[in-house]
Amino acid sequence: MADSKTDPITVLPMDIHNQKLVANTHPAGWINPKPAARYNLVIIGAGPAGLVAAAGAAGLGAKVALVEKSLLGGDCLNVGCVPSKCLIQSAREAEALRTAIQSHTKPDKDATIDFPAVMEHMRRVRAHISQNDSAQALSNLNIDVFLGEGQFSNPSTITVGNSTLSFKKAVVATGTRPTHPQIKGLSKTGFLTNETVFSLTELPARLAIIGGGPVGCELAQSFRRLGSEVTLIEIAPQLLPLEDSEAAALLTEQFIREGIDVKLSTNTLRATPSNEQKVLYLKNQKTEYQLPVDEILVGVGRSPNINNLNLEMAGIRHNQQGIQVNDYLQTTNPQIYAAGDVCMKQHFTHAADASARIVIQNALFPGLKRRLSTLTIPWCTYTDPEIARVGISAQDIQKRGDRVTAFVQSLSEVDRGIINGDKGFVKILTKKGSDQILGGTIVSKNAGEMISEITLAITAGIGLKTISKVIHPYPTLAEAIKKIGDTYNRTRLTPFLKRIMSIWFRWVR
Repeated sequence: MADSKTDPITVLPMDIHNQKLVANTHPAGWINPKPAARYNLVIIGAGPAGLVAAAGAAGLGAKVALVEKSLLGGDCLNVGCVPSKCLIQSAREAEALRTAIQSHTKPDKDATIDFPAVMEHMRRVRAHISQNDSAQALSNLNIDVFLGEGQFSNPSTITVGNSTLSFKKAVVATGTRPTHPQIKGLSKTGFLTNETVFSLTELPARLAIIGGGPVGCELAQSFRRLGSEVTLIEIAPQLLPLEDSEAAALLTEQFIREGIDVKLSTNTLRATPSNEQKVLYLKNQKTEYQLPVDEILVGVGRSPNINNLNLEMAGIRHNQQGIQVNDYLQTTNPQIYAAGDVCMKQHFTHAADASARIVIQNALFPGLKRRLSTLTIPWCTYTDPEIARVGISAQDIQKRGDRVTAFVQSLSEVDRGIINGDKGFVKILTKKGSDQILGGTIVSKNAGEMISEITLAITAGIGLKTISKVIHPYPTLAEAIKKIGDTYNRTRLTPFLKRIMSIWFRWVR
């Protein structure tokens, strides 16, 4: 017997766009289907990993059930990639109005931004995209969609409300949620996270952001460009602590030019409410001072969504970082897998997608298994300039020492970079004495679009010698990558080879 209708969910502000979003991703009138006798695959969590696993398995003919207690689409659609990139795009357009550099364009420094309209546009776009992840669209793919809280009742069944789902294989893809640092008074004072900031309808006049990671940096620049006075607080000595220090320095300089108050090596001691404002107490080196603001946004810390899953009933081990998996994404119950943020260090939609594809093959087909460790995963922070990276990290470089060679090409020395006024760079890291690419960092307005060439090279085992042979359109920023290939080739011309060549050319004259 099917379950009763699902309980309604509210997404503020509940205008026509958010009503459409909810109608697609958690319709109040949805009636869960009658469970099949047994499923080839049951998935808990309908974020990117869960959706890809469900659609991929169902497309191959497997009998699939997908369980979601909140909004289909997960963080990416509802409170992550989609709304944040809408906000970033609006902020970029606002900045272009103020700082147009073309000789025939007069910058509009007095342009005002209609923040409510910006946020409504975001909600409109999000609602439109949500059709792809709607309960009805998934049902049309022959996926049994169960809206409600899924829990393991034993190692081979999951309960959702009054329904019991028996499975041959299962996947936990419940993602993560934002947490906040243990700052005295912060909870009482009140703060925003990525789960609540996109519900704003009024622009905060003064915004403090705790955390200089990707989320903090992206939103700091966006809100500054939309008109807020922004203070960005980072406990580490650089923004984006996991990124190349030169890249972080360029971004910091850009933030300061735009009027963002960047506070590095700064601790947030406590927070207090004061009349209609909030006050942060900060410490930088030996100096303590107060920062009054209108809103506080916390952009640090994530915790796995594993509460109330009854993982112990299924024999699944976990810890504070998430579900423990092996290189095949199997949990300690070999019939149950995990995918996406709930079990991975890389919290990206495209990483979740890739992990789901591994699960489909490993869970549903015998024989050769795919390994998580073989993936080459790029990522991008969508600031302006963007910072994209793939392969070994700055920390890895320090560990490897002189076993790594860095080739750097400034975009200010590439014709398209000169035209665009791009001050970024491309840095490619190779194995010492070889053209084998170990990693790369790109800093540019278009870094996210450029990094895939380096990712492809690493994945396919293509070295700088081959890249130097690839014809790139002129003028493009991607020519910087080819120029690095040419630079590597010049390193192969040792003094001995140059003497040999000199003798050869004298002989053939």
